[in-house]
Amino acid sequence: MSPTKTHTCYHIHTTPELTEILPAYLEGMPFNAFEETETGLKAYLEQHAIESAVEADLEALREKFEFTFYKEVIKNENWNAIWEAGFQPVLVEHFCGIRANFHPSFENVKHEIIIHPKMAFGTGHHATTYMMMSMIETTELKDKTVFDYGCGTGILAILASKEGAAAVDAVDIESESYESTIENAAVNQVNNITTYHGTLDDVPEKKYDVILANINRNVILDSLDTLYSRLKQESILLVSGILHMDEEMVIKTAKDCGFNYQEGIRKGDWSCLKFKK
Repeated sequence: MSPTKTHTCYHIHTTPELTEILPAYLEGMPFNAFEETETGLKAYLEQHAIESAVEADLEALREKFEFTFYKEVIKNENWNAIWEAGFQPVLVEHFCGIRANFHPSFENVKHEIIIHPKMAFGTGHHATTYMMMSMIETTELKDKTVFDYGCGTGILAILASKEGAAAVDAVDIESESYESTIENAAVNQVNNITTYHGTLDDVPEKKYDVILANINRNVILDSLDTLYSRLKQESILLVSGILHMDEEMVIKTAKDCGFNYQEGIRKGDWSCLKFKK
């Protein structure tokens, strides 16, 4: 999210349950950041986007879910400074702690990751990122090659490196995420992550031992064939960004591509699934 551009903020008022799942439906719209509030969500849109089309999509979504919304124009604020000011540390049991450089260090954690918490996706607060980190804890990564597909702030790529991965590739279509991953890798003194800006097609073809894909249902479904071809035999795919209601669809599609379903975990309305080639 550009730090100084004028944005339109859509204030979406809904229930806590819908606050969890609405981002999965809003990701197809040109919003470039979401923020949970006490009454629902804030969804941010750069002003060059076509607001009328967005509002038509929101009205169509209101036929399926109960929520109200209004919009306000917010001019030229330093978004990253605002975001950082409200960032709170995240702790995944005794496995991993995530904090900004202005927070005190964690005690009794295996790994500590320091990030500059810009509004790139994946600061550890969302259930999907949290579950991916939990799954990484039980996945053998030492001396493995790892691919982080949709890297966001780079947390999962950095964690994979800290878990002993030999080399990590990471990609994200958002320039803010690409830059954030490079920056956060440097902050954590991790030097074996190669970051790409673009899509899956922009990553040189090679085969990996483990692929991490914390994106959304549609991108995962569209990418499963390619992800299968990018894995070595007997290798692992971890996916999240999937709602409970979509689990069966993703598992069936993955099996049709040749994957074997291993296990899944849930947090809130979200699921994280593990497959083996």
